[in-house]
Parts: sequence; structure tokens; C-alpha cells
Amino acid sequence: MGFIVAMQAGLAATLAWLVAHHLLGNPDPVFAPIVAVGTLAASVGQRIRRIVELIVGVALGVLIGDALLYVIGSGPLQLGLIVVLAILAALVLGGSAAIVLQAAATAVLIATLSPSVRNLEIPRFVDAFIGGGVALIVTSVLLPLNPLRVINRAAQPALDMLAEQLSETAQALEDRDVGRAGIAMERLRRNKAELQELTDAVAGAREATTLSPVSWHRRRGTLQQYAASAEPIDRAMRNSGTLIRRALTVIEDGEATPESIIEAVKDLAASIRELRSEFARGHEPLRAREKALKAVASAGRAYREGVEFSGSVIVAQVRTTVSDILVASGVSQQDANRHVRDAFDR
Repeated sequence: MGFIVAMQAGLAATLAWLVAHHLLGNPDPVFAPIVAVGTLAASVGQRIRRIVELIVGVALGVLIGDALLYVIGSGPLQLGLIVVLAILAALVLGGSAAIVLQAAATAVLIATLSPSVRNLEIPRFVDAFIGGGVALIVTSVLLPLNPLRVINRAAQPALDMLAEQLSETAQALEDRDVGRAGIAMERLRRNKAELQELTDAVAGAREATTLSPVSWHRRRGTLQQYAASAEPIDRAMRNSGTLIRRALTVIEDGEATPESIIEAVKDLAASIRELRSEFARGHEPLRAREKALKAVASAGRAYREGVEFSGSVIVAQVRTTVSDILVASGVSQQDANRHVRDAFDR
């Protein structure tokens, strides 16, 4: 994917320069390629927002720069004051980091170039539109990314992380290993990067299906299912975190751990691995559902065999997490809850 993004950036910069130079007659179109590459530097799924932010930042920088140049003139001290005030104005207006940076950069250009280059403001605006528009055309029409591949690539580390820590927790319960359970809990807590990558990928897929004709036929079916899975996967992460914390407490308090509760956690980890594998192959996740419900059945046996307080919480979290996995696999919430109840009672 990195190679395609590099190709996108090179093509966008070239086309932005050509459009600004030949079609609009700008003899030195520096800003259009910069804006095009800057747009592509944004996370996939946030490029439309990045274009808006770039244009807002340019407008604010031009406004502050021109106004202050008229009042205080040019020079190094004036330049510093203009940059400070442009940044403060962007912050006061609640601008994002991209808007603040663009406002400051534009203010610098206005303050340093306006005394020697006439009518700089309008070309700066035009270049912002050209660069952003060209970047969208390149990423949507000329060299679009495959949104399914983007989501698969992003989902893999999040699901692998979850499955690995649940497997470690099952082994910790089996060995009565407090340290192992504690490490699993801490590692799962540090999953923000994996979840954010998945969230960005889903946003990118939605953006692709909106903008790219190549991806319009993917609006339904597999892509829609993948996009809908991000939220239940997030919930599964959180519920698994509670499960692992309670597993640690079970070991510390010396609670009894029936073999069936260990099997339930192992089956839960296996269901998540299957979900990732079937997502990657583009298959309906039937085996993932099967293994998830097997985990619930094992949890039901553990409950009937007898568990103590923290063990009962583990049982409850297995049920809740499996419900999340079923929803992530494409099952409705109502059907997921019914399947979980049936498997638990078997």
C-alpha cells in the first residue's frame, strides 16, 4: 500500500502543477502541488476534511497576514507578530492542528512575499482548491486504493492482539500464573493504536465508496459488513478487558477454575482468529460464529458446574463478547442475543 500512496502523491503533485501552470496561467505554481501532497498525507478517510481545513487555514492566514501588513508593515519582528496572531486566531476559533498550521504557514508567505510579489492572495486560494481537487481525483479515479484491502490490513493487528491476549489469559488460568494474566491485561489496554487504525480504515472505505466510481459496486455486501464490524469489535475489546481483569482476580483470590471456563476463553480466542481469517478471504464468517457459540456453551457448563464471584463475571463477559463477535460477523443484535442464550442453555 505504501508504494501506491507514493505513486498517488507523485501523480497528484505533477497534475496539480500542470493544471495550475497551463490551464490557469500561473507561471510558478508552487502551492498547488504542496496542497495536493498535503491532502494525501492525511489519513485515508479524512482527505475531504483535510481539504476543507487547508482552505480554511489559507483564508485565515491571508486575512490576518494582509490586515497586519497594512497596519504594521513588513520586517522580521512584524513577521513574528503576524505568525503569533494567526495561530492565536485559529486557536480561538477552535481550529484543528491542520488549520492552525496552514494559517501560520500562509501568514508567513503573505508577510514575506507580498511586499515583492503582487496579488499573491488569490493564487493562494486557487492553488488550495486545485491541489485538493487533484488529490481527490487521483485517489478516487486514477489510482484508488482497494477499500477491502485497506480494512483487512487494518483489522488484522486489532483482532490478532485480542486473540493473543485471550489465549494468554486462558493459559494463565490453567497455570494459575498471575504475572501472565497481568501482562495480557496491560497489553490489551494499549490497543488504542490498533483500534484507531481500524477506525481510520473504515472511514477510508466509506470515503472510497462515496468518491470512487471503481468502488461504487462495493457499497453493499462485503464492504458494508466490514465497515459495520468496527463498532462491535471495539466493544469486544472492552468486554475482553473486563474478562481478563476478572481472570487475574480469580487467580489472585484462589477461586476454583473449572476446565470448562478455560475452554470457553480458548474458544473465544479461536473465534476471533477465525473472524480475522474469514474476513481476509472474503468469506462469510461461519466458522467464527460456530467457535464463538462453542465458547458460550463451555461458559454455560462452567456456570452449572459452579463458579465463584469473579468466575461468574468471566462467564458473563464471554457471553457479552460472543454477542459482539456475532454482530461483527454480520448477525443482527437481536439474533446474536438469541443464539447466545440458546448456546448457553444447551
